[in-house]
Order: sequence, then structure tokens, then C-alpha cells
Amino acid sequence: MPRIGFSADLLRPATGDASHRVTYIELFFDLVFVFAITQVSHILIHEQSGLELVHTLVLGCMVWWMWVYTTWASSWLNPETGAVRALFIVMMFFGMLVSIAIPEAFGDRALLFAVSMVALQLSRSLFTIFAFARTQPDHAVNFVRISVWHAAAGAVWIAGAFVPEDARLWVWLAALVIDLIGPRARFWTPGLGTSDLQTWNVSGEHMSERVSLFVIIALGESIVVTGSTFGTGRIDAATFGAFVAAFAGTVLMWLLYFTHNQRRGSEFLEQADERGMIAQTAFTYIPILFVFGIVLTAVADGLVLHDPTGDTELWAAGLLTGAAALYLVANALFRRAVGGSWLIAQLIGAAVVLALFALTPVLTPLGLSWAVNLVLLVVVLSDALNRRRRRPAPDASSAHV
Repeated sequence: MPRIGFSADLLRPATGDASHRVTYIELFFDLVFVFAITQVSHILIHEQSGLELVHTLVLGCMVWWMWVYTTWASSWLNPETGAVRALFIVMMFFGMLVSIAIPEAFGDRALLFAVSMVALQLSRSLFTIFAFARTQPDHAVNFVRISVWHAAAGAVWIAGAFVPEDARLWVWLAALVIDLIGPRARFWTPGLGTSDLQTWNVSGEHMSERVSLFVIIALGESIVVTGSTFGTGRIDAATFGAFVAAFAGTVLMWLLYFTHNQRRGSEFLEQADERGMIAQTAFTYIPILFVFGIVLTAVADGLVLHDPTGDTELWAAGLLTGAAALYLVANALFRRAVGGSWLIAQLIGAAVVLALFALTPVLTPLGLSWAVNLVLLVVVLSDALNRRRRRPAPDASSAHV
């Protein structure tokens, strides 16, 4: 593709701080997804049912997918250039429309959701084709493949907006499957073949930091739900205890990921020979589990705050235990994906948390919330103890007297 493309260099430099630095426009872009995550979580807060849970998962997956594709692209595009900044602002506009449509995406605003989402995906990928075309044609062809997949999935998303509401979920599930399998299929496209993962040479530091920031966004939603629910309800000893439990749970989730995982992921990816598949697994697929673990926990915390000492409803119990278990499994999978051993404490913790569901008839929502927190605390302390044991002892010969 030597004769097409932007004449200006819109790519990050290969070396130096600018090659991996997270820029202000990327953080500005993230604000739209703060709103999007809030909209997704409130679907289930307003109505707890199996159907609403599936709606939450489908829409949440697409919110993540829009964001993570942008993170991949911004690993190569230079956000300090005017053209790339303009792209981010255009994507923010479409992202706002997507977020506004989320509560009624399976209702009256289906077309607004689908068209805005597809416009965001295609505008980014088509722009990136032209950014790469003159200097890195192999990358440009990669984004041609990605654009074809976006167009194929997008056609199904938009078609789903026109079918009756009771059939829309099935059409959109098919569209979501197309989106999710694209990277694993290496975006195979007739006539173009598959992408060579050797060309997906992303910065480990940039990718790790960006994904960590999205985890922070999800944790922020947990803080918002906890604060708003506690602040607008009756304040007594029971609700205060539920508030403290929700806050403690958020802190424990932060500790589980950020104490060690974030740094290890960055270092492992930076040193890896084949970064493409590692980044795809550890920073594209697995973080979906982190995000849903946090968001569903936020919903559960809101339910506990509404009635901390009443009968524990199955929905509240299922969300409390299931979300915490999902988060622990995500931690174990992430550690394994970035070259670590299986975290046995995390996996045992997930099993114990799920077993707590059996105590639903005898525990209040508040009691169950604290029981889940106790398991998370034990896992955090176990991880800290294991790291201390693995730390090499100081060399006595080099000690100073």
C-alpha cells in the first residue's frame, strides 16, 4: 500500500518514553467508558432477572471490546498528533451515543446503540489503515482484515436492531461471537489470509497500564454504587456495616490485582518474543472476567445496602459469591497467562466463595458479604506470604557490618 495513506507520521516513536506513555487524550477518552460502565451496571441494579443478566453481559462485553480495540490501536498510533487526537474525539462522540443507548439497547434505542458502536469500530480501524499504509504495509493489511471483521459483525449488530425484541438477543449474541472470535482466528479474511502475530509487537508497559486503568474504572463504579446507595438511604448500624463491607471488598479486589499482577504482566509482556498472543490472552480476553467480577460485585453491594439484615435473596447471594469467585479465577488465569504458576490460593478461594452460597438460608446479606470478604482477605494474605517465601534471602557475604 505504498501510494495511499497519510503523508504525516502518525505513529509512536519506536524508542523512548513516548513509545509507551499513556497520554491525556487516552485518559479523556476513558471518561466516556466511566459513563458506559455505570449504564451497564444499572441494568441489573434496576431489575434482577436471568434475562437482564444476559443483557448486562452482552452489552458489557461490547463496551470492553470497543475500549480494548482502541487500546491496541493507540499502542501504535501517536495520540500526541493532531489527527490521532481528532480520531479520539470522534470515537468519544460515538461512545457517548453508545452509552446513552445502553439502558434501552434491547428496546427503543437498539438502532442508536448498534450504529454508534459500529461507527466507532470502523472509524478507528479505517483510520489506522491509512496511518500504517506508507511505512508499515503489513500492519495496514492487518487492519484491513480487522475492518472486514468489524463490518461483518457490524452488519449483524445493525440487523439485530430491526428484528423483534424477543429475537434481538439471539441475533446480537451471534454478532458478539463474531467479534470475540476474530482475534483468535487471527482475523482470517478471504484473499488476505490471517494476521502474522509477529507483527503485533505492542508495548507491554502501555498495554498493561491501559488495562489497569480500565480495572480502576470498574472499581470506581463499585465506589459510586456504594456511595450513592448508602448516601440516599437510611443510615443506621446495619447499613453502615454494609457500607464498610462493600468498601472493604473493593479494597481487597484492588489489592488482589494491583499488589503484584499489574507489574508482572507489564514486565513479562515486555520481555516476551511473541507479544501478540500473550497480549491477546492476558490483556484482551481475561480482563473481561475482571471487569464483570467487579461490576457484578457492585450490583450485589447495592442490593445488600438496600436490606442488609433481611432474608438473603438468591439473586444477592448468587451475585456476591459468583462475582467474587469470577474475580479470583480471573486473577489465577492472568497470572498463568503472564508466565506465572497457578495461584492455588486463588482457585481454592474461588471454590470456598462459591460454597458460601449454600449458607444463604442462615446468613443475612450483611453476614454473607463479610464472609466473602474474609475469604478474599485470606487469599490476599496467602499471596503475600507466598511471595515472601519465594523472595531470595540476602547474600550474607555482601552484607555490611
